[in-house]
Amino acid sequence: MKKQILIISGILILVLIGFFISKKINLNRNYEVGQKIDEFNDVIVYYNGGVGNVSGRRLTDDGYNLGLKYQCVEFVKRYYYEELNHKMPDSYGHAKDFFNSNLKDGKKNKQRNLTQFTNPSKSKPKVNDLVIYSETILNRYGHVSIISKVTENEIEIIQQNPGPFGKSREKFKLINKSGKWQIQNDRILGWLRK
Repeated sequence: MKKQILIISGILILVLIGFFISKKINLNRNYEVGQKIDEFNDVIVYYNGGVGNVSGRRLTDDGYNLGLKYQCVEFVKRYYYEELNHKMPDSYGHAKDFFNSNLKDGKKNKQRNLTQFTNPSKSKPKVNDLVIYSETILNRYGHVSIISKVTENEIEIIQQNPGPFGKSREKFKLINKSGKWQIQNDRILGWLRK
C-alpha cells in the first residue's frame, strides 16, 4: 500500500511539473514568440507561446507601464493607450484585477478610470470594451480581451495569449433577458468602457 501511494504521488508530481513547464515553453512550432498573429485598428496582437511565458516588460516612451510583453494585459493596455489615448491610474495588476467586484453595474472603476459593467448588465457591450474573465484552477491570473464586433446576438473578442493553440479571435453568444445583456461565458465577470 505504501509503495502504491509513493508511485501515485510520483506520477502526480511529474504531471504537475509537466503542466507548469508547458505553460512556459512554446508547444506550437507554427509560430515564434513575439510574432504578429493579428491586429485590431492597427494595434498588433503578438504570439506568446505558453501562457506563462514572460519576455520582459513593455513601457511607453513616457514611462507608462503597459505590462509584461505578449501577455493579455499588455495587449489591452497597449490598445487603450495607442487607439483610445487612455492611461490607467493603476498601471499594474493581473487581468482578473481589472474587475472590481465591489462596484455596482455602471459605476466608475477608479483604478482603471473606466466605467464597469457586470455580466449581466443593463448596458449592451460595445466595440472597444474590455472583457474581464475570472481565474481558473489552471490560470490564477484571469484573462482580459477586447470586444472587436457586436451584433444583436453575438460578440467577437480579440485577445493576446490565449495559449499556444488558442485563437486570437473568439465569438460568444449575447442574450437580452429581462432588460439585461449577458455574454454567455461563465468566466466573464463583466466589461469596462472608456
